[in-house]
Amino acid sequence: MLVDGEAEKSAVEGGVTLEGRYERIKAAESAREGLLARPRFSFRMQLYLSFLLVFLFAAATGTILIIVSHEVETKLRFLEIVNDYMLEIQQARRFEKNFFLYGTNLNDALENVYRAKEIYAGDVEELKRILGKDRHAQIISNLERYETLLKVLAELDTREGDILQYQGKKKEIEFELREQGQKMVSFGQELMKKEKEALSEALLWSRRIHVYALGFILVLLIVNAYLLGKRILGTIERFSVYAQRIASGDFTPITPSRRFRDEFTDLAIAINQMILELESREAVLVQSHKMRAVGTLTAGVAHELNNPLNNITLTAHMLLEDYEKLSDEERKDMLEDVVAEAGRSKSIISNLLDFARESSSQVEPLDLEKILRETIALASNQLKLSGIKIDLQSTGYLPRVHGDSQQLRQVFLNLILNAIDASSKGGKIHVLLMPADEPGYVAVKVVDFGRGIPEHILGSIFDPFFTTKAKGRGTGLGLSVSQGIVAKHSGRIRVNSKEGHGSTFTVTLPVTTIPAQITNA
Repeated sequence: MLVDGEAEKSAVEGGVTLEGRYERIKAAESAREGLLARPRFSFRMQLYLSFLLVFLFAAATGTILIIVSHEVETKLRFLEIVNDYMLEIQQARRFEKNFFLYGTNLNDALENVYRAKEIYAGDVEELKRILGKDRHAQIISNLERYETLLKVLAELDTREGDILQYQGKKKEIEFELREQGQKMVSFGQELMKKEKEALSEALLWSRRIHVYALGFILVLLIVNAYLLGKRILGTIERFSVYAQRIASGDFTPITPSRRFRDEFTDLAIAINQMILELESREAVLVQSHKMRAVGTLTAGVAHELNNPLNNITLTAHMLLEDYEKLSDEERKDMLEDVVAEAGRSKSIISNLLDFARESSSQVEPLDLEKILRETIALASNQLKLSGIKIDLQSTGYLPRVHGDSQQLRQVFLNLILNAIDASSKGGKIHVLLMPADEPGYVAVKVVDFGRGIPEHILGSIFDPFFTTKAKGRGTGLGLSVSQGIVAKHSGRIRVNSKEGHGSTFTVTLPVTTIPAQITNA
């Protein structure tokens, strides 16, 4: 059975009746409606969605990295400000020590404090946002107190008075000034340490985001490529199987099993339409070949009908001429002869019509030996006209096969007629029925001892319209049609031939207990 897109199923399962043309059209239309009824999810849409997903992830990653980069820049700028601020504070503290040791550089210390305040005031809003209100207030308070103490020292240093009182006041201010300066330095160093740690963490997160994003995009691309490749390659592989099955004669339409349709759905619909056309043309081809065989049989049938018709004519004339002289018993015998000969004629014509009739075929258990005997009887007139003897041999007790008797009879008749054409007058043909070399198969061999088939054309004899017969005697379709019929019965037809020594055509058919799945021709 044929299926569409990641696993499709057949429209008809387990049937033993060959569908007619009308049923095939209905099945194809039903399959078409089912294929089109599903929501569409095309390969183009899948590609667009996958690229959109990658783009959205890349955009989100880029946004996060921009935020992280801005945070890093902010921290770097903050560290620069704190570093400049700390340099001024440390320089002020060095001048502060020089003042207490040597009585110099007090004004220099105040200048450094002013510059520190200017640095801080230049980015006060940004620093306030980063530090928070409490820490900002603490820094401002420490800085202003330190400045105030330096100014007090400068004022004391310019006054004239009691030296002891000056020394005492200076000592008191020195202690508080050193304590306040130490607080500012310690607070600044702690702040720089924390910001450096925060900066390192931000940089680490930035690296992690880059690595994780790259890994995720790689995985996403691999998964998308796998899913897309599996979907495309898997479907192509299935359609390759469809083509092989169609080539073997399985014309079952493709029906859906997935919940969505894509570009391959249009291909499946086109294939279903092609199947209908192929099936229709094959049916015409088979019937045409059958009529060709009927034409071949007609000469033999006409010859065969001459005998009973002559007997009927002679008997009727004798009855008419000698009616008065004949006894009732003799009249009755002559009438019975007429009836018997008419029945014989009817049987000959009936066999020919049964073969020629185009009818809805049935798959059923078949006795191949019986079919071969009926086929040989159908060709008996050609055999008599050609003076060729035919010998049917069977191993007996062979299992039955499931198939269409009319189509298989056409195959065997074609092989026998070909054997007759290849044989010389007075020749012999063997028809052998036996188990095949492969388990589960039976083989029918048609062997002639005629002129054989040249090796260089042996590979072309099953091609449509290829024939070695004289113009007007063959269409080149017999073996091609026969091969198609045998393939639909899940069998094979092969040939072995040697020029000048005859040919052997072997038809192998599977032995099944369940009817084989065969489509209408």
